[in-house]
Amino acid sequence: MNGGVNNAAMTPAVSLRGASVRFGARQLWDGLDLDVRPGEFLAVLGPNGSGKTTLLRVLLGLQPLVAGEVLVGGAPARRGGGGIGYVPQQKALPEDLPLRAADLVGLGLDGHRWGLGLGGRRARRERVAAALESVGATRYANEPVGRLSGGEQQRLRVAQALVGDPSVLLCDEPLLSLDLANQRVVSALIDARRRTADTAVVFVTHEINPVLPLVDRILYLVGGRFRIGTPDEVMTSATLSELYGTDVEVLRVRNRLVVVGAEDQHAHHAEAQLAEPTIGGEAAWTA
Repeated sequence: MNGGVNNAAMTPAVSLRGASVRFGARQLWDGLDLDVRPGEFLAVLGPNGSGKTTLLRVLLGLQPLVAGEVLVGGAPARRGGGGIGYVPQQKALPEDLPLRAADLVGLGLDGHRWGLGLGGRRARRERVAAALESVGATRYANEPVGRLSGGEQQRLRVAQALVGDPSVLLCDEPLLSLDLANQRVVSALIDARRRTADTAVVFVTHEINPVLPLVDRILYLVGGRFRIGTPDEVMTSATLSELYGTDVEVLRVRNRLVVVGAEDQHAHHAEAQLAEPTIGGEAAWTA
């Protein structure tokens, strides 16, 4: 985990105070106070519909709060604001997509700047090349993206998020549909970035196990309630039972977490995870 000792006095990379989001009569969460330090790895967990992706939209300036305040890098969150990188879910790209790997990464920079002259184009190429190198994708920089594997495509999405040198990296289920080996690769790339550049990571996931060794704190959202703390503080039978309002048991199976119970309107039973514990974890629920 990132020590965070030297970061304690810094301005939070992300700060929410009294944050509330509502859709009609439905309250997703209310009174959320959260600071994410530079270099901190925060995992955001919870069942389907609990507001995990909505939190990322709030930080991106795409979803307004009904109450409270949200700051990113000390400034109010706004659409198109700088300093943020975004890694989406892994989704296969069409095989015939006329886009090279380097082109996809380059989309992470402002498209307007193509016309800045030779120096601007050269700087852009250098930044794209550096981003590709940082995720180990240089060898297929000129390959059509649709012909690359899911793991290779997701490396490119990480590079695209990093090419703008963000201070905050928002990740929305970036490990979804990846096999275990590629989950580890993508997780390691994101972890390396926050350690080398002090980039704050807000990582929405339904599978805690691939990133459990990397996580500093967890924000767990359930039915309008939430808990914030270290994995040892949040991922306990007592804490999750309180959040869900029903008996929930957290088990360790071969150093992996398996959540059993939570069989109510917010979540599905984790029986599938017990049947295949090497894949799941908190992933008893999809997001």
